[in-house]
Amino acid sequence: MNRALILLYGIGCYVVFFATFLYAIGFIENLWVPKSMDSAREGSLAGSLLIDAGLLAIFALQHSVMARPAFKRWWTRLIPESAERSTYTLFSSLALIALFIYWQPLGGVVWSVTSDAGKAAVYAAYAFGWGLLLFSTFTISHFDLFGLRQTWLQFVGTPYQPVEFRMPWLYRQVRHPLYVGWLFIFWSAPQMTVTHLFFALATTAYILIAIQFEEHDLVAAHPEYAQYRRRVPMLLPFAKRRRNNSQSLANDPQTSGLEPTQQPASGSSHRGARISA
Repeated sequence: MNRALILLYGIGCYVVFFATFLYAIGFIENLWVPKSMDSAREGSLAGSLLIDAGLLAIFALQHSVMARPAFKRWWTRLIPESAERSTYTLFSSLALIALFIYWQPLGGVVWSVTSDAGKAAVYAAYAFGWGLLLFSTFTISHFDLFGLRQTWLQFVGTPYQPVEFRMPWLYRQVRHPLYVGWLFIFWSAPQMTVTHLFFALATTAYILIAIQFEEHDLVAAHPEYAQYRRRVPMLLPFAKRRRNNSQSLANDPQTSGLEPTQQPASGSSHRGARISA
């Protein structure tokens, strides 16, 4: 494939991703978009539940299977290696677009925040989640995560080098700040409907399962990740073991030499916005 075409392909995939990202902000919290998570219910409860579960399963399978090294080795026999990450980004975006189109609200209210102060706090937590999510991608390598760096390097004829294992401040607090952002997003609802609760429970379960696969790949790709995993909490920055981490991490000769500007680049929370991504 022509170098310029691969670059244009990468740019196009990124544009699709960014538009999907913006729509997701409105979809999850029922803001501004024509169809959102809690639009009017159209079908039976059982049928709607099956459709929603199927849409979430499609996204989970795509997001996890295409991120595995074995799949990548097979996939890059069919497409240019420099376009692999952009293609992953595109397929993830298409899976989300299908979810936006075919999602079936279930109805029902689990809780509702009625005070203005309470609503403001929930919306602030929602905004914080999106901010943390986006910021996390830039503390590693935003354009590498979404494939633009790979397509640009092939365009200028520079060999691609994967992002090295380095730990910025955010990734010294928790191993998966990107996922923490997603959890804030999923659970910050001023009105928690049955629909939203199902979505939040399913996506939270997916995150907890995906982390196990992701970290298995990270240990294989970066042996030093095993020690990093023992020292830094997964999702909760105030987990008990963190109290002993900061000093030992700073003094450990095997980790103190790592650049404090980036972190492992592989897998879901490290290589893309999993619902990066």
